[in-house]
Amino acid sequence: MDNQEIDGKSLSMPALRSGPEPQASKPPQLTPVDVDDSKTLVSYANFCRVMGTPEELLIDFGLNPRPFGVPTEPIVVTQRIVTNLYTAKRLLHVLQLTIQRHEATFGAIETDVIKRAHRD
Repeated sequence: MDNQEIDGKSLSMPALRSGPEPQASKPPQLTPVDVDDSKTLVSYANFCRVMGTPEELLIDFGLNPRPFGVPTEPIVVTQRIVTNLYTAKRLLHVLQLTIQRHEATFGAIETDVIKRAHRD
């Protein structure tokens, strides 16, 4: 997941490298990437579990039918993403930027379900 989308165009994030930095005055440039998403399967998830090994990260997604309280039945995992930690770190960065932009526009996202329920 090294891409992000702006104005309908997929853009490749620059690779993270160690060593001397390029000129500090120039921000990293995003390179357009052609993406074919015609075979993408879409599913909704309100549950996520993260596991890992020294080499890989496993991210499970599923649907919790009872988002309030403790589930009374097992949560069915419908998607599993296996990735290396380098890609996971780039994903973390792009997700952080996306959430920051969203919160700057729409306000803070409350992750505590109980607090959200009492906010209205």
